[in-house]
Amino acid sequence: MSVAILIHDSVVKLPAEADAAVVVGGSHGAAYAAYMSAKYGCRAAIHHDAGIGKDEAGVGGLAYAEKLGMAMAAVATASARIGDGQDMFARGLISRANALAEKCGVRAGMSCKEAAELLKKAPWPHNKPATMGETRHVVDGFVCVDSSSLLMPQDRDGIVATGSHCALNSGQAVEPFRPKLVFFNDAGPGADKGGIRGFGILDRAGIAGVAVAAQSARIGDGRSTLQDGIVSAASDAAYRLGARVGSSALALARAVAEKDG
Repeated sequence: MSVAILIHDSVVKLPAEADAAVVVGGSHGAAYAAYMSAKYGCRAAIHHDAGIGKDEAGVGGLAYAEKLGMAMAAVATASARIGDGQDMFARGLISRANALAEKCGVRAGMSCKEAAELLKKAPWPHNKPATMGETRHVVDGFVCVDSSSLLMPQDRDGIVATGSHCALNSGQAVEPFRPKLVFFNDAGPGADKGGIRGFGILDRAGIAGVAVAAQSARIGDGRSTLQDGIVSAASDAAYRLGARVGSSALALARAVAEKDG
């Protein structure tokens, strides 16, 4: 049986064809995204390392995947844009690989294309993951979600901290929900400032977007974005609300909420 290589900008929603395939996904390599790749039955996965960041969260999913028996690797944030699977496949360079991927021959510095071919021989099948626990929390009165895909209609006009990067697809995911202020992780911001390319979409929608430095907060963890995050970039709309590089995400959220009150 031939093994397919599928390329997607995100692993949050994958087609049925992902089962038993090697997936190159533009998502970060933290545990939540690894869970999604495993949930859809990917034989092996290559994600983005999102700048690796605080507590090496950007590649934390590699160990998670290994426990399930799934080979997984990540491409370096400086080599390709996060949230852009085709760019990762075209010019991405591997930065990390778990032991199962290494057994297939995947090594740091290798091209994403070459790694994807090698991962066709990854172990299969592997264990399905248990349902991941709560990924939506309220902290200090603010909604924190581990992925921008988890926003809900009641988040309209609110202040939300996500664990996601702010690539184009994240901006597109958030736009319909119209929060007043939304926080992301800058994922590096990496090649072509891919981790904050979604700001333009948010500004056009009148949504203030802020990114915190990957080294300050764990990507894939909305609570860390809010509680630990230090602002590294802000959209025009966020700047008008008072966002400034070097300031605390939590302090900004409180200041905006106080003005609204």
